[in-house]
Amino acid sequence: MPYINYTPSEVESRGEGIYDRQIRDKVELKHKGRFLVIDIETGEYEIDDDDLVATKRLLVKRPNAVIYGVRIGFPTAYRISRNCSVKTR
Repeated sequence: MPYINYTPSEVESRGEGIYDRQIRDKVELKHKGRFLVIDIETGEYEIDDDDLVATKRLLVKRPNAVIYGVRIGFPTAYRISRNCSVKTR
C-alpha cells in the first residue's frame, strides 16, 4: 500500500519507534506470536492471530491509517523456507 507522505523506510522507522517506546512492554508477554498493526500517525493499534483481520479492524476505525505491522516477540513477521512442499496434480 503506497503512502503519499511517507517513504517505506519512514513508515518502518516510525512504526518500530512507536512499538518500542509505547507498546512492546504492554503486549509482549501476553500476545507473543500474534500480529500487531499500528497507525504510525496516531499510535492506535490492533492485535489478532491474523494480520489481515487486525489490519481491517484498524482501517474501520481509521480508514486513512498509515500502517506498520509486527509479529509480537519475533524479529520478522514471516519466515520463508526453501524446504516447503507443494502439491501438484
